[in-house]
Amino acid sequence: MVGVVVISHSPRAAKGIRDIAVEMGSSDTRLVVAGGDVDGGIGTDPNAIAEAITEAAGVNDDHRSDENKTADDNPTQGEIDDVVLLVDLGSAVMNAELAIEMVTIDNTVHIADAPVLEGALNATVEASSSKATVESVIAAAEDAREYSKIN
Repeated sequence: MVGVVVISHSPRAAKGIRDIAVEMGSSDTRLVVAGGDVDGGIGTDPNAIAEAITEAAGVNDDHRSDENKTADDNPTQGEIDDVVLLVDLGSAVMNAELAIEMVTIDNTVHIADAPVLEGALNATVEASSSKATVESVIAAAEDAREYSKIN
């Protein structure tokens, strides 16, 4: 299984993206958010991102934050192998890279070069497949770069 983390400068945007991806995509995917700075304002926090990576990897399930729990909480807890990160802006990449260095898990963590909302939706759908790999989830997320909203 592959976990997905949405990283946004806005806590509300991150949660909204998660809501859309779960509603339109799949609630069978471990989809975790990390949004805002340490004070809950606009920005990103490498510690919060590291915690989200650990959560998405299925580590410390008993300590999942309330914002990352769902009504029908994920039945695949503890079965996650790798994690794909989706970020909203370039500076979030820097903190995501720092967070990757901070985590002490054996799982593989990758940043997808994808639009955050469409990429999260694609990644969520792909990650819900029993045949999903980290490579297929990244590819699905990055395919969203090609979507045209207008002819």
